[in-house]
Amino acid sequence: MGEDFVTQVLYNGVMTTLMMSLPIIGVGLIVGFIISLFQAVTQIQEQTLTFVPKLIAVLLMIVVTAPWMFSILMSFTSSLWANIPAMAR
Repeated sequence: MGEDFVTQVLYNGVMTTLMMSLPIIGVGLIVGFIISLFQAVTQIQEQTLTFVPKLIAVLLMIVVTAPWMFSILMSFTSSLWANIPAMAR
């Protein structure tokens, strides 16, 4: 097991993590921006106003993208399991 192989496994792990988290973080960012824009326009400066819509949007995004995230995670895990013999060398 060389440095290239370890680097490739780490790269794939980081990319898998980013691919799974970016849609959820992006939705949270967009909803937070919209709520902040609404607060700036209406001058309502309630701190708890941003929490509930972001929570609902993130939870809905997790529910919507769960099958896709599960398939990505399963393919990454199966590739790791398939490479166990190469890791043992």
